[in-house]
Amino acid sequence: MSQILGYIGQSNKRRLSPQMPELPEVETTRRGLVPHVLGQKVTAVRIYDRRLRWPVPGDLAKKLVGSVVDSIDRRSKYLLFRTTAGVLIVHLGMTGSLRLYEHAPPRRPHDHVDIRFGNGRVLRYHDPRRFGAMLWSATHDTHALLARLGPEPLEAAFTADYLHGALRRRTGAIKPALMNSDVVVGVGNIYASEALFRAGIRPTLRANRLAKTRCERLIVAVRETLSAAIARGGSTLRDYVDSDGRAGYFQLDYFVYGRAGQPCRVCGTRIRATRQAGRATTYCPTCQK
Repeated sequence: MSQILGYIGQSNKRRLSPQMPELPEVETTRRGLVPHVLGQKVTAVRIYDRRLRWPVPGDLAKKLVGSVVDSIDRRSKYLLFRTTAGVLIVHLGMTGSLRLYEHAPPRRPHDHVDIRFGNGRVLRYHDPRRFGAMLWSATHDTHALLARLGPEPLEAAFTADYLHGALRRRTGAIKPALMNSDVVVGVGNIYASEALFRAGIRPTLRANRLAKTRCERLIVAVRETLSAAIARGGSTLRDYVDSDGRAGYFQLDYFVYGRAGQPCRVCGTRIRATRQAGRATTYCPTCQK
């Protein structure tokens, strides 16, 4: 049987609604791939099915083969494989996964692209719903999907002054604003809910009513939440595991997400649920104001 060196992502084999990988899961994916792919020459590319959210470039093999992977970076929820020829941009969508094989098995349904490296390992992109993407750019900074994204939440540009200014004209609720990539990137439903709890901010509060002092508290909470999730290998809500085959465990630390009706871990009040912008929102009515 082929040895699977890495399995990164989620599958829908249980026919449950998939949870889109968020920043911690994508960052865990990146860190797991680096030891096996960095500095490797691409020796072959095989495209089985181009039909993803946007078609896989037909000349991807011509672009990639012979190039060397200089670095693997992350921008928002995009993985950026920087090579000597250009940048391969990968988004996992809702059900995408990257699997690194020492000896690749025969192609299965929903396997879309294989990339073989000089060390013999194969990186395979698998995506049942095909909402992900595998694109090419001469440089990621000029790609339309990435050029206008907001700041990274773990980097210095994400400050209280910036956030307060960005929210000033937003009359909608703070949680959807926090999930807007124009404001800050990579903070999805799970981690927005958890960060708002840590900051003591109710998700339904109007964004432009957030004082600068509360913006400072929210910045800290976002960073603490994402850093803790990365340290725990992300969240495993379906079948997500990291590049060493280990499941993420941050879901064991949730304060509010997925805990509607259960007692708050801090005050004991029942966690409430509502919907915002079509997404489930959970919060503690006592701890969050």
